[in-house]
Amino acid sequence: MKWDIIGDIRDIQTIATGVGVKVRRRMRKWYGAGRWRKCKGIAAVRLPDGTIRQAELHWYEASGFGKQELKLKRLLDDDR
Repeated sequence: MKWDIIGDIRDIQTIATGVGVKVRRRMRKWYGAGRWRKCKGIAAVRLPDGTIRQAELHWYEASGFGKQELKLKRLLDDDR
């Protein structure tokens, strides 16, 4: 499913760092050495059918690499 982020990501939280990042070996191999962490946040996204919904996103980031491998984890209810 192709989707686009509309606006900024808010309520950002780090959910894993260091050895807690299960894919850190792959992240270092593909993107380079860094202090990789897994994060989550909430953002408005435009879905393929054109609707705009709030969604929880997960991604990996390290200093100098930015957000990598953004994933839409779930759509949130409209009352949130």
